[in-house]
Amino acid sequence: MHIMEGYLPVGWAIFWWIVALPFMVLGLRSLTRITKANPELKLLLALAGAFTFVLSALKMPSVTGSCAHPTGTGLGAVLFGPLAMSVLGSLVLLFQALLLAHGGLTTLGANAFSMAIAGPIAAYWIYNLTMQLTGKQKIAIFLAAALADLLTYIITSVQLALAFPAPVGGFIASFVKFAGIFAITQIPLAISEGLLTVLVWNWLQSYTPQELEILQLIKPLKSEQLSVNSEQ
Repeated sequence: MHIMEGYLPVGWAIFWWIVALPFMVLGLRSLTRITKANPELKLLLALAGAFTFVLSALKMPSVTGSCAHPTGTGLGAVLFGPLAMSVLGSLVLLFQALLLAHGGLTTLGANAFSMAIAGPIAAYWIYNLTMQLTGKQKIAIFLAAALADLLTYIITSVQLALAFPAPVGGFIASFVKFAGIFAITQIPLAISEGLLTVLVWNWLQSYTPQELEILQLIKPLKSEQLSVNSEQ
């Protein structure tokens, strides 16, 4: 759920902007470095951004009148790292706020922190940890995408609980309420996003192996394999 325009108190809106801005600055430096070193990766960057835009724009009804949606940030985080996704994800949120009235400008810092910063950091860490422990890339992709989705909603629940503590029970009671509302729809959505991300990964392996080699995400293919892929 993107936090809508004007929903957060001014102090919290400013706080999350301050927290998110350093990541965006570092992300711009990361994107600049990536595109200068390997200009051929620009299309893959655009694909990662488009994947995030489409998935996070699919608003689905949740309980008590709220809505839920996938995030799509796990794929880009695995491909380019969490700093790059902090910019791509923030741009997605900006366009959604302006064009779809999904989210808002005052709440962009909070939404960016949960979906474009915390989620991608989790995805990147989970992917690398799973690869170290199991060496199974598709399992790592699935877990990275699914758990990044869930963490995004946990962070959003924390943000809302901090801004609106319950009269009885304070932050904890408010967090349990918000997280419980989101969990009903978000857990199956996270699983679905993980499976979809694996399908997209399979497609990338088949049709863009050279780019994945540059990113050191797959081993170099033999020339015979490359010729077969190019003919498909």
